[in-house]
Amino acid sequence: MNAPRNSPSPSTSSYQNAPTRSVSVHGENFAYRELGPEDGVPLILLVHLAGVLDNWDPRVVDGLAARRRVIAFDNRGVGGSSGSTPDTIEAMARDAVLFIRALGFDQVDLLGLSMGGFVAQVVAAEEPRLVRKVILAGTGPAGGPGIDKVPALTIQATLKGTLTRQDPKLSLFFTDTAGGRQAGRALLERLKERTHDRDKDISLPAFRAQLKAIKRWGRQAPSDLSEIRQPVLVANGENDRMVPSPNTLDLAARLPRSELVPLYPDAGHGGIFQYHEEFVTRALGFLES
Repeated sequence: MNAPRNSPSPSTSSYQNAPTRSVSVHGENFAYRELGPEDGVPLILLVHLAGVLDNWDPRVVDGLAARRRVIAFDNRGVGGSSGSTPDTIEAMARDAVLFIRALGFDQVDLLGLSMGGFVAQVVAAEEPRLVRKVILAGTGPAGGPGIDKVPALTIQATLKGTLTRQDPKLSLFFTDTAGGRQAGRALLERLKERTHDRDKDISLPAFRAQLKAIKRWGRQAPSDLSEIRQPVLVANGENDRMVPSPNTLDLAARLPRSELVPLYPDAGHGGIFQYHEEFVTRALGFLES
């Protein structure tokens, strides 16, 4: 069900029951969910590889939406959005900007996780007046070490997950320790809390396009991040297998106005989900400062 844009404010809802809406962007429908107060600069969520609306940790979204207007969306060709999925990060960034403008916003904050963090970097660099502040989690700069290996790692984990009937997120997003496994299982339970109007899983062609985009990003010449003048908060787990954690430190060092959250202990790519309470507190403090 797509609620019209002018329907009652979603401010009282939680992410679990936020209505799925859609907005037309150059003839394609982009699916999104919105919640939190109506005033203030909106926070746009840019999701990870293969992620759809239902892959955001509801604790993170609800925690942020307690004080901020939060909008999650499916990029072109993903989940409930129509069209064909771009195979470059730069084209995904252009789509994100078109989506933001279609909703009528002239200034936003961005939270980019993993691949979404690549997209956020491009949007922040290319649209300095549109983007006020940025949060980058589990991500790295173009050409960062190990990023071009993400597609192979993901396919391997997906095949292994199929054979062992285990969600590949457990091995890709969390450490293989008692604490990491427990945090991973807890996230998987939270992701099932929404039982109605769930998003469609990513299609195989869209997944392939994203894998191609990530490989290209990983093989690009390292980007000059000094042109990103906005304040940026950088976070990750200390043991990220997907986008190796040294990329996080490199990002923070290269961005002129960065704040680095101390790397979360015994955590990996999904560090902001594992430490959702600490992350939300730090993110809100950063956005409001």
